[in-house]
Amino acid sequence: MFVIIGIVVVLGCVIGGFLLEGGHLGVLMQPIELLIIGGAALGSFLISAPKSVVIGTFKHILHVFSGKEASSSDYQDLLTLLFELMNIARRDGIVALEPHVSQPEQSSTINRYPNIAKNKQLAYFICDNIKALLSEGIDAHRYDDLMRTDIATLHHHAMIAPSAVTRVADSLPGLGIVAAVLGIVLTMGKINEPPEVLGHSIGAALVGTFLGILMCYGFVGPMASNLEYQAKAQQQMLLVAKEVLAAFNSGFSPMLSVEMGRRAIPDDVRPTMEDMEGALRGKK
Repeated sequence: MFVIIGIVVVLGCVIGGFLLEGGHLGVLMQPIELLIIGGAALGSFLISAPKSVVIGTFKHILHVFSGKEASSSDYQDLLTLLFELMNIARRDGIVALEPHVSQPEQSSTINRYPNIAKNKQLAYFICDNIKALLSEGIDAHRYDDLMRTDIATLHHHAMIAPSAVTRVADSLPGLGIVAAVLGIVLTMGKINEPPEVLGHSIGAALVGTFLGILMCYGFVGPMASNLEYQAKAQQQMLLVAKEVLAAFNSGFSPMLSVEMGRRAIPDDVRPTMEDMEGALRGKK
């Protein structure tokens, strides 16, 4: 919703300001300039990136409009799920978790928290790292290093799309100049035309520079920033899960392990201790 509002604000302020200054909207309607800039940006992106990055980036772009920030309730669900899994392990032995982590889609415990179950990366991070405990004993430091490596790898991959979009944004002002230069070249061919014809042609050429800069700083660059924030937010949820699992593997109780994970949550979405006590009541 905020992305759409932002687009409307950018267009409304830029075009509205132009009209208030006495400009004519028709002057900005230059589809050929847009074709040159957009087509060249797409082509340069296809040249610069392998197939997997291209496909992945287009998929991630959709998340700009559909992405959802992690809320306090999402973090509360994450901690409550981990608490339930740890209690199963403490009560019935850690091998009792095998049915839950080997087929998480069929786990009644995991599916009680749909926001976590839908977050496949987070759900599989939890399951894979519990499987590591099932396979063999691992000391606390090695287990912590294992999860840190996992998170770093996942975050590195998540940052590929924002980096690719940023490079496209950086190219747009230059491509806008290319479109403008082509327009000036065409204008020079009309040098014998009346001033009003030359003025219209030069204005149309300069729109190319305008569009390149606007697309860079008004749309594509902010989209890259949005994807970067989403990647960091996902990384934070993984870090919270890591803190809980590491604490449990170190011998802390499920309740204290959850509290250690709660402390890793950003304060603007961190559930209070009272909220967590209420959520965990009856889960033992």
